[in-house]
Amino acid sequence: MTKNITVTSPAPWLKVRSGRINSIDIFRALTVLVMITVNEWHGVIGLPQWMTHMPADVDAMTFVDAVFPAFLFIVGMSIPFALQQRFSKGDSGWQVQGHVLQRALGLVVIGFFMVNAEDGFHAASMLLPIQVWALLCFVAAFLVWGSLSGGPALGLAWRLIGVGLFVGLALLYRGGPAGQDGMTPQWWGILGLIGWAYLIGCACFALCRGRVLGLLVCIAFCAAYFALHRAPAVEGQALLRVLFSQDAHFSHAALVLSGCVTAMLFFNQLSQDSAAKRFALAFGFALLLALAATWLRPEFKISKIYATPSWALYSASACVLIFAALYHYVDVGGRSFLPWLLEPVAANPLVAYLIPFIVEGLMSLANWEIPLFLRTDLVGIGFGMAYAVAVALLVKQLAARGVRLRI
Repeated sequence: MTKNITVTSPAPWLKVRSGRINSIDIFRALTVLVMITVNEWHGVIGLPQWMTHMPADVDAMTFVDAVFPAFLFIVGMSIPFALQQRFSKGDSGWQVQGHVLQRALGLVVIGFFMVNAEDGFHAASMLLPIQVWALLCFVAAFLVWGSLSGGPALGLAWRLIGVGLFVGLALLYRGGPAGQDGMTPQWWGILGLIGWAYLIGCACFALCRGRVLGLLVCIAFCAAYFALHRAPAVEGQALLRVLFSQDAHFSHAALVLSGCVTAMLFFNQLSQDSAAKRFALAFGFALLLALAATWLRPEFKISKIYATPSWALYSASACVLIFAALYHYVDVGGRSFLPWLLEPVAANPLVAYLIPFIVEGLMSLANWEIPLFLRTDLVGIGFGMAYAVAVALLVKQLAARGVRLRI
């Protein structure tokens, strides 16, 4: 007699829509390309204020200050789908958390090496030119996490060589005023900040079991954590100062968690809400975020550099509205949106993000500079946009040949 065996999902509390969601892919690709564009605009002469980052102590922000938050937001939107995929393969909760830790560590490591290549090094003490050192960091990253076949990562031997290369580069590094120091975290770099925020966001999502109310409480906790770091009682105690010293990471995590909430509002299959109600809840969430930012703003001014909660929550509110518009236009309306340009970037965002740094390193090594007329006024603005398109086309060519870099 054969017994019927029922297979229980390791995470029955998580069920989001399966398959690719075009609006999420488009939002991810657009964010990466805009990030590349504004990075190129950084050196343009005559750029108007609204196309640059606002200074740290100015209570204001431009759309440029919202690009990094958009990336964190889309990281958060991807978390429910990524975790569900791991659970669907039969991974236990601990195995999923181990995978999350591995991904976060990968982002932190790459960001850590990149930021040390940008600043803090003592060129005279380095055995390698810093440009060569930085390019070898990208080689190491590819050996550990890359693929030439479009599928699994390179073989174990290649990955071990990549790890060894990272270790060797760390030992070769010389920093400090006289070259007496090694590598230091500094500000972790963009990828490192994403890694920390992703780790916190995933932990909160698992702790709340994907419930929107619980995620909202976590967002409030992130804002409160930032505020407590500046409380006189905390500043007066050394132990408490250390405990609440990661305020920026929690502001960034609030953006990741806002993306998680948005994904659950729109795509949670355990909810019976109609499409109209899902949009209404999303608009209500955006309004709640904006009101919370306004309430916090008198005490914590808008500042991307300081990662204040008002900056994070205003940015998150805007991201909710932008995604809702994209989802309505693309998925609900059944429209396409520059697939030839955006699809390869959406599938390979890390490759797209790193290409400009590799190009910059090669140009610096060869003593090449972009002509001044391409860095001035409207020509410079147009060049930055064209450069982002060129990167997207290069990513498309690399992807067609099986080149991948996925952590």
